[in-house]
Amino acid sequence: MHLNIHSRALKGFDTIRRCGSIREAARRLNISSSALNRQLLNLEDELGTPLFERLPQGLRLTPVGEILARHVINMLHDVQRLEGELAALKGVQRGALDVISVAALTPAFLPNVLKQMHHRYPAVTINVRIADSIESARLVAAGDADVALSFVRHKSEPLRQLAVGTFPLGAVVRAAHPLASRLQVTFAECARFPLVLPNRELSFHPEISTLVARQKRPNVVLETASLDLMKGLALRDLGVAFLNRFGIEREVEEGTLRHVRLKPNIACSLGAYVRAERALPPALDAFARVVAEEIGRREAEEV
Repeated sequence: MHLNIHSRALKGFDTIRRCGSIREAARRLNISSSALNRQLLNLEDELGTPLFERLPQGLRLTPVGEILARHVINMLHDVQRLEGELAALKGVQRGALDVISVAALTPAFLPNVLKQMHHRYPAVTINVRIADSIESARLVAAGDADVALSFVRHKSEPLRQLAVGTFPLGAVVRAAHPLASRLQVTFAECARFPLVLPNRELSFHPEISTLVARQKRPNVVLETASLDLMKGLALRDLGVAFLNRFGIEREVEEGTLRHVRLKPNIACSLGAYVRAERALPPALDAFARVVAEEIGRREAEEV
């Protein structure tokens, strides 16, 4: 058996894997479903085994499909790196990046990064999707995104950290709140007021949950993963929220919200992550360096 590793069928297979359906994959590839299905059947015939289980809810990789998927992901990443290196030799920093980011970075951090990328590397195109930290890590590990910008609690073997910074959590309150004039505050002091807490989707949920458990009948208004909802409730003086400064930059600058550090310190690590074994194409390496600069700048502001 001689498998052409650059065949159109392998790219079609990878798109089907990402989409979970032949119809959606065909739409993205701008070919007919019947043509894509024929490619898949020919590939399965060449390998002598099915690559997907056909289930009522969609397609799922077989064990052989999982092995082939790992090969194809590495192959496509290598092709992307080769194209970037060839472009770099010509003095043109071209490339396309698929970035997964947590929502808290969209108001200020990401715009700053994208502005620098556009200024330095205008020929690099960037697509940004939003997901929570767990989903971001999963997508990058599966090869469905180039890089994740997320808050993590534990290092993950499938991922490699390109840049990281540590940022403290704080009590987020309206400017007129009794705690607003404090430089630091304990959780027990915050618990004298209604609380808006992070749910399990957020990376710092375990630390806050431990503090909540030490309080007697705390008044919890809401548990949520929504930054906008936490911010909105704090602005309306409906509860003390717990966040780092990401996502509330404008409100803090305008003076409508205050970020009061918790005592003792609870910190979140913001990082940029890629698949552990991936070689970085020039565009991705450039993006990681710009992210590291912005993380460093933000860390310096926390001092």
